[in-house]
Amino acid sequence: MTHLIESIEIHHYRLPLDPPFHASWDPNPRRSHTSTLVCVRAGDFEGIGSGDTMLGFAGHAHLFIGHDPFAIERHVRILDNLQFHYGRMWPLEIALWDLMGKITGQPLWRLLGGASPRVSVYASTGAQAPLEVRVALAQRLKALGFPALKLRFHADDPRQDIPVARAVREAIGPEMHILVDANQAWRMPWDEAATWDFKTAVYAADALAELGVYWLEEPLHRHDYHGLAELRRRAKVRIAGGEGNREFAEFREYLRHGSYDVYQQDVAWSTGILRAKQLAAEVNAAGNIYSPHTWGDGLALLANLQVSAAVSNAPFIEFPYDPPTWTPERRDFILPQPIVAENGVVTLPDKPGLGVEIDWQALKSLRIDTSTMES
Repeated sequence: MTHLIESIEIHHYRLPLDPPFHASWDPNPRRSHTSTLVCVRAGDFEGIGSGDTMLGFAGHAHLFIGHDPFAIERHVRILDNLQFHYGRMWPLEIALWDLMGKITGQPLWRLLGGASPRVSVYASTGAQAPLEVRVALAQRLKALGFPALKLRFHADDPRQDIPVARAVREAIGPEMHILVDANQAWRMPWDEAATWDFKTAVYAADALAELGVYWLEEPLHRHDYHGLAELRRRAKVRIAGGEGNREFAEFREYLRHGSYDVYQQDVAWSTGILRAKQLAAEVNAAGNIYSPHTWGDGLALLANLQVSAAVSNAPFIEFPYDPPTWTPERRDFILPQPIVAENGVVTLPDKPGLGVEIDWQALKSLRIDTSTMES
């Protein structure tokens, strides 16, 4: 029996954060966490995706209703057209994959060709914190069994942040990997600061290599293909990035120039799932690492982990975790249960699709309308 798409619904939910989350890339304290859920129904089956707000999708559901959810190549072409005009539309593609998994009775990692549901993850920190707090958490993360942790630089001058990486290295020893995110590839809308120039990026890469840092993330603007390639050629530390790009042609430019060692395109933010699978195949063939960025809610995290379980050769995948202000309970508030890592490993559910069912009734009190999305 063929199940055709019958409806597409988009809902927005907001969890108040008290205390607020002070993101290293944003000086404005975040007093709430907002998630967008896309629900696609076909017969008795329901597929769910999350990611960007999808505000530009209004009036376009008819492009999909009545079509076979398995016609994913066709759907991705339409979504790519829509995102050109209205912004990221990949939450709908994630919902379609979840729907396909539920119709076939297969978890997404298996539907995509994966052999194991176990994904090694690194603890990705993101809050602004004093050095002593960052060091204490690093020691705790090591004790929890994470194979690596990510530090985020946020000062205008990297010489102010490098001592934090040095103190963390001294505290955890050589056994645990350190990753550093420079956050230079893109800016918040209000941020007028210039990105690092090439010499600054070389300085930071050399200093971090002395500390045995595994990769340096986003040290230059996302479109500086030549600069990134030259930095990668000169640096002793791996160069990572690509989370914020939208066009598949941009990812191919990175590969053509040899810009990155580690490709971090996010399935909820950058590529969708079909293009992520295609990109990972090219990244792997080039001898590089596909380890997607994932910073958002639990459903977006699940989507990236599911895809990674099937196509990634990375030693570890991002797992946002920076207690007490960024915890699995806050991050995954839209899920019935938060995603947990045990000894640095997430074991994905063996249930169909993404492996979760949304408790719509439990979220009812947190639902908001589109008029409050920017407040």
